[in-house]
Amino acid sequence: MATVESISASIAALDESIATTNGGLDVFYLLFAGAMVFFMQAGFAMLCAGSIRAKNVKNIMLKNILDACGGAVGFWTIGYAFAYGGADSSKITFIGNSDFVLANIHDGGALIGWFFQFAFAATAATIVAGTVAERCKFEAYIAYSLMLTGFVYPVVVHSIWSSSGFLSAFTDDANKFLGSGMIDFAGSGVVHMTGGITALIAAKILGPRIGRFYDADGNELPEPVSFPPHSVALQVLGTFILWVGWYGFNPGSTLAISPAGYADVAALCAVTTTLAAAAGSVSAMFTDMIMTRKATGETMYDITMCMNGALSGLVGITAGCSVCEPWAALVIGIVAGWVYIFWSNLLVKLKIDDAVDAIPVHFGNGMWGCIATGLFASPGLVDNAYGTPNYGWFYNWGMGNGTGKLLAVEIVGVLFIIGWVGLIMIPYFLLLNAMGLFRVDALEEEVGLDISHHKGAAYDMSGPSEEVKEKYEISNSQRKREIVLPSEGEENA
Repeated sequence: MATVESISASIAALDESIATTNGGLDVFYLLFAGAMVFFMQAGFAMLCAGSIRAKNVKNIMLKNILDACGGAVGFWTIGYAFAYGGADSSKITFIGNSDFVLANIHDGGALIGWFFQFAFAATAATIVAGTVAERCKFEAYIAYSLMLTGFVYPVVVHSIWSSSGFLSAFTDDANKFLGSGMIDFAGSGVVHMTGGITALIAAKILGPRIGRFYDADGNELPEPVSFPPHSVALQVLGTFILWVGWYGFNPGSTLAISPAGYADVAALCAVTTTLAAAAGSVSAMFTDMIMTRKATGETMYDITMCMNGALSGLVGITAGCSVCEPWAALVIGIVAGWVYIFWSNLLVKLKIDDAVDAIPVHFGNGMWGCIATGLFASPGLVDNAYGTPNYGWFYNWGMGNGTGKLLAVEIVGVLFIIGWVGLIMIPYFLLLNAMGLFRVDALEEEVGLDISHHKGAAYDMSGPSEEVKEKYEISNSQRKREIVLPSEGEENA
């Protein structure tokens, strides 16, 4: 007969086994989600390559590869330490100060956490690549990519996602800003706004591509010149890869799947992500169609609007994917399409050249995503995901109090990101520009960066030489004669 001690030991062993299994499941979950986020690099590469001219494809593809390489090294050496090192929910700090080069981090849960966060850091850096395509020096790109992933982005992460951040929703209740902390579940502000505002600063200081707004002599053109994408197929492929990757980006931000309630949050994130993307795509395309018809009398459906509208919806829902109802995700996506169109047109009016429209997608809709969370965050879902008492402003009005604390926190978060990134990156880019390290020579830009920097064009369009063609025609003609002549001989016989 089993004794109480043996039963207790069996229960303890079972509990340990369950805990080990759950730990392994959570590691695998983050491995899978992180791999999907990392695969978004391929989506950015395809989208950027398709959006630019064929003479610069090698250059932009190489920059996308090196984003991952530089992001890995930068985030391993100092970035992760600045973001999460020494986090303590009982105190507020500006920046992390331990775990450099992952020192003293050995268990699987912490290591896979680094991998997942590295994939996010690389995403923030890649956003900038498309904006400054076709005219940015390679050295400058490496320099600001390391600065972004190693210092600027980690400080934003620490402030909003670390348990010691002044805007964090994960710190002690006594330290939470306005009693709530900022809700930015997967990074509309932390990732996309940070990359987007960096891209805006870079584009303004770097200047437009030759022939976009000004001619070769610097005279303003009557109308901006659009440079058609060299491959719409690559653009669409990149868009779909990014959309699929977002299912690692948003649901994966639960950071685990085994604890009670986490699966429900992840499932909601998948639904809201899907609806916002679909709504953003349709909203942007049909709104642009109506505007074009009013302006020209023609009905045209722009696939670029369709693609970037979907990406805008994805960025817009990223902050609130875990706290917004599905109907709210649809509304957020619709508005995201309009936000994209507004920012895209504004950049043209300001003569800021964004080669792939990354600024409207990531900066414009990153802001909208944070603000939308402050408006649409549902009480029950906020309690489930964060356990904080502050909800979306619309819900507070419905409860009769009109308290806008969460909205205020979101706005403060937006202003902090703009201020911090601007404070560091404006002088940084100005210094690169003053040292002549930022922009390529005009002739190099004209001939294309593939030829001037990467040993030749990405596509071999030369075809066979005239001499080879002539030899083939002679050979082909002789073969035909050999076939015809025996037939004529048989006829005479």
